[in-house]
Amino acid sequence: MRHLLRALGVEGRIKSPTYAVVEPYELPALNAWHFDFYRFTDPREWEDAGFRDIFASPGLKLAEWPEKAAAVLPTADLDIHLKTQGETQRMVTLTARTPTGAALLQATRTEGPRP
Repeated sequence: MRHLLRALGVEGRIKSPTYAVVEPYELPALNAWHFDFYRFTDPREWEDAGFRDIFASPGLKLAEWPEKAAAVLPTADLDIHLKTQGETQRMVTLTARTPTGAALLQATRTEGPRP
């Protein structure tokens, strides 16, 4: 997530939200929230924390360990799966789950990779 947030323009320290559960970022083009649901033991914790309001607002929501809150999370537009391949490489798989996600994937195919 750190590399994605950097590519979106986040400057300064990017903290892992493992203990805080969520870290917000204000970017010039959009607001972003980085969630880590690793410590959730019950999906209802998502509701109790008030995350419904954040997910209903405009902006980018990035969720690690989404299966820990899967029963209450809205459908993701895009699933990003990272798999390690050795010590320095990662395999990235993108899967569209909504028409918005499909449009995002189409845009990346049209524009190509960015430096």
